[in-house]
Amino acid sequence: MQGKINTIAFDGMEVLDVDLQIQMTSGVPSFTIVGLPDKTVAESKERVRAAFEAIGISFPAKKITINLAPADLLKEGSHFDLAIASAILTVMQILPQEEMSGYVILGELGLDGTILPVSGVLPVALKAYQNAKGLVCPQAQGSEAVWSGLKNIVAAPDLLSMINHFRGEQTLAFPTKKQYIPQAGQLDLADIKGQESAKRALEIAAAGAHNMLMIGPPGSGKSMLASRLNTILPPLTAEEALQTCIIHSVAGALKDGMISFERPYRDPHHNASTAALVGGGKKAQPGEISLAHNGVLFLDELPEFNRATLEALRQPLENGKITVSRAEHHHTYPARFQLIAAMNPCKCGFLGQKGQECPRAPKCAAEYQAKISGPLLDRIDIHVYVPPVTPWDIFEKERGETSASVLKRVIKAREIQKQRFEKFGRPELLTNSQLAGDLLEEAVDLQTEAKDLLIAFADKIKLSARGYHRTLRLARTIADLQNETKVLKMHVAEALSYRRTMPSNDQ
Repeated sequence: MQGKINTIAFDGMEVLDVDLQIQMTSGVPSFTIVGLPDKTVAESKERVRAAFEAIGISFPAKKITINLAPADLLKEGSHFDLAIASAILTVMQILPQEEMSGYVILGELGLDGTILPVSGVLPVALKAYQNAKGLVCPQAQGSEAVWSGLKNIVAAPDLLSMINHFRGEQTLAFPTKKQYIPQAGQLDLADIKGQESAKRALEIAAAGAHNMLMIGPPGSGKSMLASRLNTILPPLTAEEALQTCIIHSVAGALKDGMISFERPYRDPHHNASTAALVGGGKKAQPGEISLAHNGVLFLDELPEFNRATLEALRQPLENGKITVSRAEHHHTYPARFQLIAAMNPCKCGFLGQKGQECPRAPKCAAEYQAKISGPLLDRIDIHVYVPPVTPWDIFEKERGETSASVLKRVIKAREIQKQRFEKFGRPELLTNSQLAGDLLEEAVDLQTEAKDLLIAFADKIKLSARGYHRTLRLARTIADLQNETKVLKMHVAEALSYRRTMPSNDQ
């Protein structure tokens, strides 16, 4: 007695087809799984056996061999449980073999027969859609699978319900789409009193998806500013949301099968390892920079991060992707994120604040700031000083502009960028931060006076080629916020003001 079930294996972000072949013969009762299974897959035998007993099906006293083909591909994860159980049930003629061959099956089995959630249902549903197959998955993730466009989805709460559905004794409801709706009104730029220059810089960063570094003493509002960036960013497009949620699904971070159109905001602690930040570990999982794809990565207390960890950000900041290489794994994950960083000017944080700075100033500041390498700083478009907030700012100043009004300007500026990219035949580009090569020169359209100022300033401070191009992109965004077709001298001047160096003792 033989049978076959369609399931999958993951290779990073890639979903690979796996043929689960079963042979059941007479002989000494045994249950063997071959095809390079890891320990989790090997333990499926006990979960499947217990699930059968829980729903009242006697496990066959036969010699059972399960082969996971291709045999040279490492099989990892508990999602093979449901496929293994389905294969045995088809050979026992409890489930129809022909009908089951039209589905891709994945899910983890509990000892009581429940089908538990697993990672990666969304990309598997997309793969099934491409292969014109149906999908059997846990009920908790059926709503996730629906976003793939697949019309043949069986989302079962437990093994018995799945059996009854395919035997025609029960009909499982088709899952409905679920979308995460963020609670409105919790955070707003208007909550921050003062800091007008920092809020202006944040608006520019949002309009062009530029990287930004805020430097200032403790309590000046750097974290508050960063946490409110999402309130002035436009929602994800349908394509961006799908890209982002696929990564979260593979990482097991997609909650309750809900798709979100809110841009991801990740803020790892400064003791995060390199593997946690950029990806890696035993199974080369996506890291924080990939989970922040199409969104924001906030790094507070930037110099407190391990230097090697920070240096690992240099390549993805340029390329928008990260390749994680290990002895057994070699995966490439998307990582086009907007870096927002914050730091104190020195270890004590009060450089230049008379009566508060430590006795080692300004030497301690030089040592502290040196923890951030020049090449990494060169990749950050906006450097802004966030001064201390006075009691007058807190008690006397009125609430500032709301996030809703700033968002309108940001959306308008992004629409200008989108129209420009379509005009140039590059609709895949979304923001000015992605401009490069000949397209950058053509899109910027510098006024003569603006060009002279940029060249003179770049020569004076020895601006690198990367810094020069990033200044051009920033000036283009500033001009877009003012609905100017040409980049004028004042736009370049403001862009150059954000390329300043770290604050000194005279700040």
